[in-house]
Amino acid sequence: MLENENAPLSAATEAEAAAAKEPKRAAIWGALSWVRDLAFSVLIAVILIVFIYQPVKVEGTSMMPTLTDQERIFINKFTYHYGLGDIERGDMVVFWYPLDTSKSYIKRVIGLPGDVVRIDQGEVYVNGNLLVEDYVPDIYRDSVSWGPKSVPVDSYFVLGDHRSSSNDSRTWGFVDRKYVYGKAVFVYWPLTKMGVLR
Repeated sequence: MLENENAPLSAATEAEAAAAKEPKRAAIWGALSWVRDLAFSVLIAVILIVFIYQPVKVEGTSMMPTLTDQERIFINKFTYHYGLGDIERGDMVVFWYPLDTSKSYIKRVIGLPGDVVRIDQGEVYVNGNLLVEDYVPDIYRDSVSWGPKSVPVDSYFVLGDHRSSSNDSRTWGFVDRKYVYGKAVFVYWPLTKMGVLR
């Protein structure tokens, strides 16, 4: 009689024990799933940062008002490196400073290979045509003259948007293509200026 009463009790205890294990298994699988997703996200972020987009901090005022000191931007390293896009006039490029390749600069491309660039009292002419530069407000212009000079093959003539406060091709010459490693594409900090760069 006692054995018959204990048999259902024992079965119920086993069922309860099995039911108690289920949430533990679910929690373990949930944790493993979370770790897997985190590892995958980190891997994607590393690939993006190493091969495609790199966050950089702007230092200095040479690209004002487009970019200001201490702003954070993303640069695209993929397009130029793998030949998926050409460097075009107006692009803001990031490159190793030709006179000291431990430093990086960001400037705007003005002259392409083969172009003849001349600056007359601050007015920029490319191949004899006055360049319209809406990105340079009058208060940032200067009255410097330069050239005319022809841009060599595989080189670029670059200027800062803040012409009276920029160390650029007018001072140290052209930038060889091999030194250009990215294109500035997006401001992410401060949030008030977040957006695509043009």
